[in-house]
Amino acid sequence: MSAFPTFSRGLTAPILTPFEDDGSVSHGRYLEHALRLLEEGCVALVPFGTTGEALSVGIDERMAALDVLVNGGIDPVLLLPGTGLSNVPDTVRLTRHAVGAGCAAVLVLPPFYIKDPSDQGLVDHLESVIEGVADDRLRIVLYHIPQVAGVGWPVDVVRRLQIAHPDTVVGIKDSSGDWSNTSALFGIDGLVVWPGSEGWLLDGLRSGGPGCISATANVNAPAISEVVALHLAGRDDEAVDALGVARQWRSGLGEPLVPAMKRLLAQRLDDPTWANVRPPFEVAPA
Repeated sequence: MSAFPTFSRGLTAPILTPFEDDGSVSHGRYLEHALRLLEEGCVALVPFGTTGEALSVGIDERMAALDVLVNGGIDPVLLLPGTGLSNVPDTVRLTRHAVGAGCAAVLVLPPFYIKDPSDQGLVDHLESVIEGVADDRLRIVLYHIPQVAGVGWPVDVVRRLQIAHPDTVVGIKDSSGDWSNTSALFGIDGLVVWPGSEGWLLDGLRSGGPGCISATANVNAPAISEVVALHLAGRDDEAVDALGVARQWRSGLGEPLVPAMKRLLAQRLDDPTWANVRPPFEVAPA
């Protein structure tokens, strides 16, 4: 069995989670948005990452929404759902469900909130998840976003885990925003590395990576995908210019980013419900 499915090189979207006016997950909008992103050039999707307000969505809600995507025609080999929680049993439960659905891999945070875990503690946490899932189909993409989670996956820990579990710990999304850290991860043989922003898209592609996982793909997928197409066509000068345009557009979205993108989608789609968020976010003004 190969360690990891081969994605087309390109843009992966951590998809927004739409909510009905009563606060429940809007399954119809969720599926429509996923299909739209694939049509706009995304090569894979991450349900329930940071952009999907994952930690504001319950475990049963996440599993039901993932089922909606798969049953609605999204090929599960294009899905990398976020399953990492701060405790092993819930992480195992979510991960088993994703593996059973046929997803390409799962995106796993370190045990956030726990202050300053040791390297061995981080290794023990992930190995407990692997043992708990107990399925040879399991593929894990680590999720490194220490400025948000309060805990990260240090490069030495990633290397240890990948060496010990080469067919299971297959990749990492590095959202640290620190290219020196991302570059060090590219130095780990056999590890697939996604920068967590389109700002590092070309650097990642030039380093042999598959592309990037970018929040703004939710509202700017065609422009970012064009950067990939230009690079793959050997037109890097044009790709640099196109990336500059895409990044300039991002700066006008406003903050916090998730409510701002949802407001933009509400306007584009003439669907006010898309602006809904869950606390602690507040709805972005019209």
